[in-house]
Amino acid sequence: MDKNKLARMIDHTLLKPEATSEQIRKLCKDALEYNFASVCVNPINVVLAAKLLKDSEVKVCTVIGFPLGANTSAVKVFETKDAIQNGATEVDMVINIGKLKEKDYDYVREDIRAVVDAAKSMTLTKVIIETCLLTDEEKIIACKLAKEAGADFVKTSTGFSTGGATPKDIKLMRETVGSELGVKASGGVRSYEEALAVIESGATRIGASASIAICEGKKSNSTY
Repeated sequence: MDKNKLARMIDHTLLKPEATSEQIRKLCKDALEYNFASVCVNPINVVLAAKLLKDSEVKVCTVIGFPLGANTSAVKVFETKDAIQNGATEVDMVINIGKLKEKDYDYVREDIRAVVDAAKSMTLTKVIIETCLLTDEEKIIACKLAKEAGADFVKTSTGFSTGGATPKDIKLMRETVGSELGVKASGGVRSYEEALAVIESGATRIGASASIAICEGKKSNSTY
């Protein structure tokens, strides 16, 4: 795949709790150089990223209810509105995994819908289902609930749990949501070959901190 085309499928990511403003500046500089789809940063860094990426094609993505998904819906809604006000144009929200496990599907659907509604149509909503904690049946249900709630994407992982994206999970998610929703592979995609594998399985976006290594055909030791 052409390097430029691949770059436009990558959310250049820095979500480590110790990330500094200097590191965010470098992240944005690299994103502009490679023309990545977005930078994905923690909410505290949205204002700076939005300032640095103003008038560019690179979007500003942030995370909601991250990384556990266990905040109340009201908190997730507040986070979403605050992030958009600060300049975010995409939000990646974590589902309530415990509620999914106990089969409270109405809660999970409405939790997602609350964020979708708060984001409105101008802001993309990606729904992180944390595949490593779910059975295949639960992955399917989570994807269906995200679709019913009006989300734009389903996403594999936070990168902070016990595992990340796999081609098998991407294929299952793509088969579940069909062609209407995007599928984002995140967590553990560290090389060009791994990126191609998830794209061939149905991913339309990749979340990675190894973005540059991926585009340059190298292998990174990054954990996200």
